Order: sequence, then structure tokens, then C-alpha cells
Amino acid sequence: MAWEKNQIIHGMKAADDLSTKQYYLVKQTAMDTVDVCAAVTDIPCGVLQNKPSVAGQAAEVCVFGFTKVSSDEALTYGALIASSADGQAQVSTAGSDGTAYTCGQVFCPSGAGDELATAFVNFANLNRGA
Repeated sequence: MAWEKNQIIHGMKAADDLSTKQYYLVKQTAMDTVDVCAAVTDIPCGVLQNKPSVAGQAAEVCVFGFTKVSSDEALTYGALIASSADGQAQVSTAGSDGTAYTCGQVFCPSGAGDELATAFVNFANLNRGA
């Protein structure tokens, strides 16, 4: 079962209705404003912790620590993660993908896509998969 602890949360604003995007990876779209990552090349800035339902509503974004992440595929213990094209976490394989930004490592796996996993994330120093 996925869990969370020891997080640094940054308060921002939602760019849109993100009520169905809790635990998705988000990117900055304007100063203090976030939206869900929409491409593997997007630079994620954190993981959305709440469910803002309208643009401008408070968005709580985990920028560091252990957080739940919505998985795009089965995520195994120890796997490195990056954003998928829909903002869910996917495996980031070092040396094979130079477009995705690795942002964390799985500590509690998910069995399939659309499940929750736990990852330790750090958005202060992102690296490309290659």
C-alpha cells in the first residue's frame, strides 16, 4: 500500500481543473502556477497532492520527499521514474531515454498502470534519462 512522509510541500495555483489528477506529476506554466505534465519532455516541478477543481485554486505540490504517485505502468521497487505523456509516473531507464527527466525512485511498487506507488522524489536537480 502506498504511503507518504517527510515531504516539502510548495503552495501554488492550479492552471485548470486538476480534480482528477491527484498524485500526477506537474509542471510550471506561469509564476506559481502548475498544470499536469503533458509530454515526456516536460520538466516536472513536483507531484500534485490535492484536487483543485478550478483554475486559480490552491495546488499543493510535493517538491521533495516520499509521496504517492499515480503510475502509468507497473513500477517495481528501486525503479527510477519520470513523467509519462499524461503526467503519470513511468520507468526512466538510465542511458536509454534522453528526453524524460528522472525525478525519483520507487520505494513501494504498483502492480499496474493507474495504481498508486510510493516514490522518493527530488525536483531540485533533475537529470535526463540518458
